[in-house]
Amino acid sequence: MEFATFADRAGTIEAEPADLEIVAHVRDLLADADDVEIVARFVQGRVFPAWDSTTLDIGPSACYEAIARAAGTNVSADDVEDRLADVGEIGDVAASYEFGGQQGLGAFTGGGGGTGDDLTVREVAETLDDLAAAEGAGSQDRKVDLLFGLFNRCSSEEARYLARLVLSEMRIGVGEGTVRDVVAEAFDVPQDRVERALQVSNDYGLVARVARDEGLEGLDAMDLEVGRPVQAMLAQAGTVTDALEEWERAAVEWKYDGARIQLHHRPASDDDGNGDGESAGETRVFSRNMEDVTDALPEVVEYAEETLDVPAILDGEVVAIDDDGSPLPFQEVLKRFRRKHDVEKAREDVSVRPVFFDCLHADGTDLLEEPLTARHDRLRSVLSTESGGESDEDVEGLSLLWLTDDPEEIESVDADALESGHEGIMLKDPDSAYSPGRRGKHWRKRKPDVETLDCVVTGAEWGEGRRATFLGTFELSVRDGDDLETVGKVATGITDEKLAELTELLEPHIAAEEGQDVDLEPAVVFEVGYEEIQRSPTYSSGYALRFPRFSGVRSDKDPEDADTLERLERLQGQ
Repeated sequence: MEFATFADRAGTIEAEPADLEIVAHVRDLLADADDVEIVARFVQGRVFPAWDSTTLDIGPSACYEAIARAAGTNVSADDVEDRLADVGEIGDVAASYEFGGQQGLGAFTGGGGGTGDDLTVREVAETLDDLAAAEGAGSQDRKVDLLFGLFNRCSSEEARYLARLVLSEMRIGVGEGTVRDVVAEAFDVPQDRVERALQVSNDYGLVARVARDEGLEGLDAMDLEVGRPVQAMLAQAGTVTDALEEWERAAVEWKYDGARIQLHHRPASDDDGNGDGESAGETRVFSRNMEDVTDALPEVVEYAEETLDVPAILDGEVVAIDDDGSPLPFQEVLKRFRRKHDVEKAREDVSVRPVFFDCLHADGTDLLEEPLTARHDRLRSVLSTESGGESDEDVEGLSLLWLTDDPEEIESVDADALESGHEGIMLKDPDSAYSPGRRGKHWRKRKPDVETLDCVVTGAEWGEGRRATFLGTFELSVRDGDDLETVGKVATGITDEKLAELTELLEPHIAAEEGQDVDLEPAVVFEVGYEEIQRSPTYSSGYALRFPRFSGVRSDKDPEDADTLERLERLQGQ
């Protein structure tokens, strides 16, 4: 397809206000395109497949320089930038110039300008490939030369969409969903099979070509490929109550304060199947946005090479740790995550370890459609370095999974996660498939506390084991006139250090003790977050705080200033 044809169709699509008509125009564009793989990307403003982290690495100033050189000797990059300030959009600026008559190195290389031949979408794609590959000394000059060569062959309308494509500013109203629907319609294949092919390939151009050339059979034959990342499955905020109402039971995991990673590993083998002899292994690590971060995380590579003996694609987190192995805040992970230089020095300053919670592929088998519990079992098996007898706790790098329908057990897991320095818990449907790129109800981040209450501490319990000298599990009450009515107990969100401080604060106010139970004079006010307020006969207020979390001591408040039962009832009714 000539690039002029693409530009003309893009202009028609951009001018169309109706969604259905946009779909029809894109359908016709793909149906008519011989280079459908390229066009399916270009129409979204992509040069490379969605999974490919390759970038053109050319900034606006270099683009302005290429436009200026193609526009004539009396035009400078500053002129282009000034016109952009007036016009407001780079495509309109590029379209305002006349191209085609300039000479220079770029006019005869890369773009092949000056020949009078019509520019094709394939030539644009190949030249942009060369531009992206330019590295080292003089690479920016080489990039500008290549881009100049393209602009020098453009008409005004071609220049409009070339400039937008180069700067990732296509903005003609065509997104991923449109292309998905169009591929199904244009090539007469079911939309759900197109979507599945997109999930495993994350390449709209490839899927469009396969749908056109091989139809349904070709789409169904597409699988995950080790080394080609896919979008991560995402979670939405939710509550424990909602999860247990919708599922028979919940899969509960710790929520790590780290950075999402997708590990792709292919171990070395004696034979690659082609009779060539020994085959080298490969390990790649990708970020949540599918950026290749392998070089920045050598610990993850080493872990994979030491642990995995089958090809695998794993989903997990990388967590920063201190010398004792305890987790450090997310900000510490960022110091390592995209580090490109002095990685070994950065590794000395901040250590990281991987924790994996899902298995997308193992030993030649895709697992996306398998239920979560089956994927976790397969994850455990690929991470186990011995044949059996190990508990989950003994498998290095494995995120633990609890299956339960008991809210109290979930609260206990949450408390343990917080005490261990993590963010809290994840709730997952045990029967759910893995849906790349989806943010659905099958995975839920326990919703952060959106309200807090200031409650009077009216009781407590002495701890057990290493916490035997600390007060904990504090009874909470709200004011009802001159009385105090209980609303629950809190033990979550409190470290050992904080428990020691609270014990010192509360011990002078102990009114009575019986066994581990302690009655306290109303003197101290806690700020407490919670997931929701439920009616309950368990506490004298008639209500209970579900999943309360300690936020802090309100040293600025006396018990008379604590929240009232009236406010509790008002919040419960919202």
